[in-house]
Amino acid sequence: MPVLSDLPVEVLLDNLLPWLAIPDLLHLGETDRFFARLCNDETFWKRKLQEDFNFTDERTARISGWKRLYRGLRNPKTYVWGEASKGRLGLKKIPKSIINDVPFPVELKIESGARIVNLSAAGTAFFALDSDGSVYVWGTLSGTSFALNNDGYSEPAKPAHTPLKLDMPSPTRSISCGRFHATTLDDQHHVWTFLSWGRPFRLATPALDATSSDSTPAQVESGWHFSSVLTKSGDVYIWWPFAAPLKDVITARDAAMDAANQKAHATEDGVIPCSTWELHEEPTMLPPLPQLPQLLVSSTEPVKLVKLAALESRLIGLTNHGHVLSISVESDLAVRSGRWEYLPNFSEVEKVQQHPAYVSSQLKPPRSLRISHISAQFQTFVAYSPGSSSVVLLGSHETHADSRPSILPALQNNDVISVVLGDYHYGALTSTGKLLTWGAYSRGALGLGDPATLLPGQPGGYRTEEHKRAAVANGGPFPPAVSEPAEVRFGHGEGQGEKLFCFAVTAAGWHMGALVIDLQVRF
Repeated sequence: MPVLSDLPVEVLLDNLLPWLAIPDLLHLGETDRFFARLCNDETFWKRKLQEDFNFTDERTARISGWKRLYRGLRNPKTYVWGEASKGRLGLKKIPKSIINDVPFPVELKIESGARIVNLSAAGTAFFALDSDGSVYVWGTLSGTSFALNNDGYSEPAKPAHTPLKLDMPSPTRSISCGRFHATTLDDQHHVWTFLSWGRPFRLATPALDATSSDSTPAQVESGWHFSSVLTKSGDVYIWWPFAAPLKDVITARDAAMDAANQKAHATEDGVIPCSTWELHEEPTMLPPLPQLPQLLVSSTEPVKLVKLAALESRLIGLTNHGHVLSISVESDLAVRSGRWEYLPNFSEVEKVQQHPAYVSSQLKPPRSLRISHISAQFQTFVAYSPGSSSVVLLGSHETHADSRPSILPALQNNDVISVVLGDYHYGALTSTGKLLTWGAYSRGALGLGDPATLLPGQPGGYRTEEHKRAAVANGGPFPPAVSEPAEVRFGHGEGQGEKLFCFAVTAAGWHMGALVIDLQVRF
């Protein structure tokens, strides 16, 4: 007599398990070893996370732990810290510390009860994406000017001191922030640019109409002053909304909307009604890839770009074979006259093995290497690979073909799955839920604790007791930079730090944000 386990595994994973309620799925997994393995399949839970919670792994190198993450995502917590000016932390009350900012993670409550699954930090603001595809914002999108209290959110400088929800036409799937703007991708493959929270525009162009893989957006990426899109076929398009000719078109449209009194005032229940519009312009297409060396001997798949990361005025590209490249995108002229530059010291295992960090120390060099992820912000970029033998390579806006990466021994072979970058502070997230930070103190952006309560010499604290006493008495100076990555503790003053597992992190400017789950939550 046929039984359920006689069906092909693919049929069970694709057509049966997704339809089961969670309690039924768990009970099925308890029946025997076959269904125990099947109901714990990593790919299944990763796909279920995307379908049920709008959660993707595009910005992390996580390769396992999807079931645990699914369990915790029923009630994730949002934490923020660092500089508090311009409302960028979204907190109703700033906790007391030696500085006027927040030097440790503080939970941010979103009154709507939204389940936040992704965070993205701009120069003086945050964007948050929830499991329904709704976007929440707080802080000030443009931190260099001012707005009146009665101005609406068509003004970029209008602050949101607590989280507000954006009313957009379709659910959002991904967000990338620049310094004072953001680019998003929705579930209709539409690309949106936010220069203010109240007036996002959709880039309407045949180049991104999603009628083929050549024109279907796969990733959006914002630099400080530009936006870019990577298509599924590996083409890259870019536009500069703060420079002519786009700036002139946008300014004219703003004037027309001002005349129609479309100011996008927030409603009483905390919603910004966005006045969306279409910008019919052709973005600039980046040049094709140069001839590249073969990195994967066994692969016959054509080489193409699969990820982008944006610096202040450069793009970093990553191919499906692990090539890391760089190109200047300072202007349309720079793009049209430029070319991609291959970075062998960030791509080839033999080059990495010869790095002084491995040659002159006890640090174990990688036996093999395939860079799978990149990230960038301002003047720093990172190329890294996942797993227990993870490699993390840091570069800068001045990196060229002969440049060697910077290597921090504490980040190597440490299961790093995500690296985020502020202006001068940095963070690395591990697969075990630990967040490590280093770099400049940046008004508390390292999140290592109130320096007034830390022992002298501790990461995030003062060098000596004398410096600490002087700072407590005078309100400064700030503690020194941290050169060795140190762990951030969550649940400050709540007695639950060890129970919290960080699964996503973001950074920009002089602030950071993270999403955490409670490890003790059960189905």
